[in-house]
Amino acid sequence: MATKIRLQRHGRKGYAFYSIVIADARAPRDGKFTEKIGTYNPNTNPATVDLNFERALYWVETGAQPTDTVRNILSREGVMLMKHLRGGVRKGAFDEAAATAKFEAWKQQKNEKANAFASKKAAEKEADLKARLEAEKKVSDKIAERVKEKKAALAAAQAEAEAAANAEAEEAAAENAEASAEA
Repeated sequence: MATKIRLQRHGRKGYAFYSIVIADARAPRDGKFTEKIGTYNPNTNPATVDLNFERALYWVETGAQPTDTVRNILSREGVMLMKHLRGGVRKGAFDEAAATAKFEAWKQQKNEKANAFASKKAAEKEADLKARLEAEKKVSDKIAERVKEKKAALAAAQAEAEAAANAEAEEAAAENAEASAEA
C-alpha cells in the first residue's frame, strides 16, 4: 500500500482550509484516510498550521510520501529536519543530545525570525496609521481654512449689506427731515 501524507480540503468556495491526513494513494482526495495528523489554514496571515509533530515524524520515518505542499509545511514545522537528524544519529555521525541541541537551535532561530517579522509588520502598520492620520489632518485643516474664508466673506457681505441698509435709512431719514422742514 502506497501511503501519502496529503491535504484534505474543507471549507466553502473561496475560503478553503485543510486537514493534513495519512491516506492510501488510491483513495479520493476528500475520501477515506488512515489518520489525521493536523490542520492547515492558509487564510490567516501568516498561515496557521496545527500539527501533531510526533505522529508526523513517525509517518515520515516509516515511509509515507508527503505531497509537495505538505513537504513544505513539514519542513517549516521541522519534521523533515528532525528526520534528517535522527538519520545522522542512526548512522553514528553524532549522538541524540547533539541532534536535540541542533533542533532546539533551529527552533529558536525560527522563533526569532517570526518575532522580528511580527514586530516589523506592527511598526509598518503604526507608521501607515500615523501617515494616514497626518494626511487626514491636512485635509481637515484645508477644509477648516475654506470654512473660515467662507464665513469671513459672508460676514463681510453681511456687514456691507448692513452698511448699505444703514446708509439708505439715513438718506431716507434725511429726506424725511428735509421734507418736514419744507412743509
